[in-house]
Amino acid sequence: MTSRSLFLLPGDGIGPEAMAEVRKLIAVMNEKEAAGFTTEEGLVGGCAYDAHGQAISDADMEKAMAADAVLFGAVGGPKWDAVPYEARPEAGLLRLRKDMELFANLRPAICYPALANSSSLKQNVVEGLDILIVRELTGGVYFGEPKEIIDLGNGQKRGIDTQVYDTYEIERIAAVAFELARTRRNEVCSMEKRNVMKSGVLWNEVVTATHKARFSDVKLSHMLADAGGMQLVRWPKQFDVIVTDNLFGDMLSDIAAMLTGSLGMLPSASLGAPDPMTGKRKALYEPVHGSAPDIAGQGIANPIAMIASFAMCLRYSFNMVAEADRLEAAIAAVLDMGLRTGDIMSEGCQQITTAEMGDAIVAAYAG
Repeated sequence: MTSRSLFLLPGDGIGPEAMAEVRKLIAVMNEKEAAGFTTEEGLVGGCAYDAHGQAISDADMEKAMAADAVLFGAVGGPKWDAVPYEARPEAGLLRLRKDMELFANLRPAICYPALANSSSLKQNVVEGLDILIVRELTGGVYFGEPKEIIDLGNGQKRGIDTQVYDTYEIERIAAVAFELARTRRNEVCSMEKRNVMKSGVLWNEVVTATHKARFSDVKLSHMLADAGGMQLVRWPKQFDVIVTDNLFGDMLSDIAAMLTGSLGMLPSASLGAPDPMTGKRKALYEPVHGSAPDIAGQGIANPIAMIASFAMCLRYSFNMVAEADRLEAAIAAVLDMGLRTGDIMSEGCQQITTAEMGDAIVAAYAG
C-alpha cells in the first residue's frame, strides 16, 4: 500500500476546528480507499510560542521538511500581540515558507454556483468563475535589500524597500504557471508594471523567453498589473491563469478572493521546486482566512477553505486528481443542498455547525 505522509499544523483560533474536519476525510479515505495517509501533528503560531517560546520549534520544522505535504490551519490572535517580533505567530508561517523554499503560491478563485449571488458583483459576472493566480512568494520587494528606515536629520526619515528579481526566479514561477495552464484552459496572463519598473521589464522579457523556449503551446498574454486589477473586477472570467510577482500577487489575489463572495471559502497552496531525483515538491496547503479568534471554539467556523486546501493537496502533492475532483464536487453538492455556515448564510438556507458541514461534505464525497 502506498504511504503518503501528512504533517498537520492546526495552529490557533479556528484552525484546530477546521483541521478536525479534514481529519474525518483522511480517515474515510484510508478506510474505504486504502489511501495510505499517515499523519503527525505539531504546533505553530501562538500555541507554539506558549509551549516553546518560538512560533515553530526546530523539531516540528524537521517534521515539516520530511513530510510529503504540510496542512496548515491559521495563526495569531490578540493574546500574542505583545510577544517579541521575531516570535510573533506569523513568524512560524514565514519560517515554513523560507526553510521549505516555497516560491510558488497558488490562489484559486472559484465561485460555486450556489454562492454566485453572494458576490458584490453582478451574478452573471462571477457565476462559473474559475481562475488561478500564481504568485512568486520568496522574492521581490518583500525580501529585497536594502530594506530600512534611515534618519535624515531635521525630523526627516526615509523608508527604503527594494524590488529585486533574478532571471531564475522569474523562469521558475513562469514555468509553474505554464504547466498548470496545460491542465486547465491553456491560457496564461503575465502581469507586471514594465511601463515604470525595470524589474517589470525583466519580468516581461523572461516570461516571454520561457514561453517561447518551452511552452509555446500555451496561449500567453501580458497586462499591466493595475489594468489587471481593473479587469478582474470588470470581467474576471476572461482569465485562466495569472502569473505575477510577490507584491502584485499579494494584492491581485485578494481582489480575486472577494469576487467569490467570501474569503472563508478559498484555499491556497505554496509549492517548492521539484526534487531532481524524485520530482516531488515540498508543499504547504492553507486556507486563506485567518484565525478568527472572535468565533474560535464556538463550532460555527466555515471549514470549506481548509477542506478545499486538502483537495489541492490531493491534486498537486499526490496526483490524486480524481479524488480531488470528487471532493470539490462534494463541496459544491453540499452548497447546492442549501447547507451553510453563518458566514455564507442566506435566506432560504439551513445554518449548520462546523462539524455538521464537515460531516455533510464527507458523506457527499463517500457517496
